[in-house]
Amino acid sequence: MRTATYFFIFLNLSLAMFEEPAVYPLPFLVTSVLEVLCLLVFLGRLAHFATVTLHSVFWKDTKNICIMVAILLSLTDLAIYGVLRVYGVRSIRWSRIVRPIFLINFAESRQIRRAFRSIRNTLPEITYVFLLFMFSLLMFSLMALKLFGERNLRTAEGLPYFRNYLEIVFDLYVLVTTANSPDVMMPAFDFSSWYALFFIAFVIVNTYIFMSLFLAVVYNNYKKHLKVMLGG
Repeated sequence: MRTATYFFIFLNLSLAMFEEPAVYPLPFLVTSVLEVLCLLVFLGRLAHFATVTLHSVFWKDTKNICIMVAILLSLTDLAIYGVLRVYGVRSIRWSRIVRPIFLINFAESRQIRRAFRSIRNTLPEITYVFLLFMFSLLMFSLMALKLFGERNLRTAEGLPYFRNYLEIVFDLYVLVTTANSPDVMMPAFDFSSWYALFFIAFVIVNTYIFMSLFLAVVYNNYKKHLKVMLGG
């Protein structure tokens, strides 16, 4: 029963790869039949659990309520999406976001719930580090606006460079991951090579210092909460 439950949970989560917009598209009828099959298995698993559990215990368990609500939402969304598709109306399968609920809330997923609770308990304790990081990002963005905003610089595509504060925040946020490095600094570097110091300082402070601190806080607190839950 546990293997079958995990198989259909995996199948249900994998449907996102084949539903529109899809990596490997399959006909809507195929994906919808597979999803209904998965939901029926989940409903049968829930009904089986209800037959071996006291009704008072079953209906007080929020995990069972979450599974039933997720099944209802998924079926409702599938029906609405199918009707709109028949009439040629484009819509979105919004119920995909509830599919991980099946992975977390079944009785066999005790270890996953334990890890999930550890992550949830860790979040409040990393808030201060995250706020410090956001403050640093906003301050560097403000400095970038003052440094480059009045110099009429343009990107390689001919677009204005660092003149909109929110766009600067986004570009520097991406720079934390180094995904747009060194492209993001080239217009400033072409104007004056000394401007590279700004981006070097930004990367040192936010990528190396803050990200390392963030990772250390997350790891230590997660390990602490998991140890408490395991009774260590």
